[in-house]
Amino acid sequence: MNAADDALYEALIETTIAAGRVVMEVYDGGFAVEQKGDASPVTEADRRAEIVILEALRRLVPTIPVVAEEACSVGLIPTVGGAFFLVDPVDGTREFISRNGDFTVNIGLVENGAPVLGIVYAPARGDLYAGRSGLGAEQMAVAGGAITARRAIRVTDPAAMPPRILASRSHRTPETDAFIARYPGAALVAAGSSLKFCLMAAGEADLYPRMGPTMQWDTAAGDAVLRAAGGRVETVDGAPLAYGPGAADGVAAYANPWFVARGGATAAD
Repeated sequence: MNAADDALYEALIETTIAAGRVVMEVYDGGFAVEQKGDASPVTEADRRAEIVILEALRRLVPTIPVVAEEACSVGLIPTVGGAFFLVDPVDGTREFISRNGDFTVNIGLVENGAPVLGIVYAPARGDLYAGRSGLGAEQMAVAGGAITARRAIRVTDPAAMPPRILASRSHRTPETDAFIARYPGAALVAAGSSLKFCLMAAGEADLYPRMGPTMQWDTAAGDAVLRAAGGRVETVDGAPLAYGPGAADGVAAYANPWFVARGGATAAD
């Protein structure tokens, strides 16, 4: 797949919106919460949205494998090559369950270990973010299943000082707090799911430290949007966050190391 293919890009955006419509049907009705094998929560919205996305990807790009969260959770993990999709049908399931609006539908394309295309849709907010390597990022307003406005977005560079640091609503750790403490006077911005990457891409925050467990499907789409907007995502050792199966078996092969997402340069860089 060519990430610069405009027709395919727009089709993937429409796919994300369609999946978001299914998510909101569940969100606005009653739903049961189940526990997966790793004790993480899952609802009907995750499964139904993933079906919508997988069917569309099979039709649009049938030769590119798809690593999707719910399929992987039941052992359906494909063999991948240089290009593959990472799909999280509902990132921020805890936010979905608590009904705070901070959950997203995510489609990310990886080529040679780097995220080159990402689409992140927050259907409860009507906000959609998308980006492609070398072609920039954009934010769109969605209402009634249609895009009503779109604008180019870019990180704040240099970063605000003291920086605006994104803190997870659900996954703070002592190590994350220690990182934040390195920036006295920093403004803390609370957000859930992959929206954190997108807020940085739109210039609304500067740093997002994640010293805790995440999976590649949690981050790929938002990472692609942030990189397209001029930001970067690095491991705690300063290397670009890489994508693709690791040495572990099963789902664990797609676990991320700890990372820090950055917008523009800060005084500590």
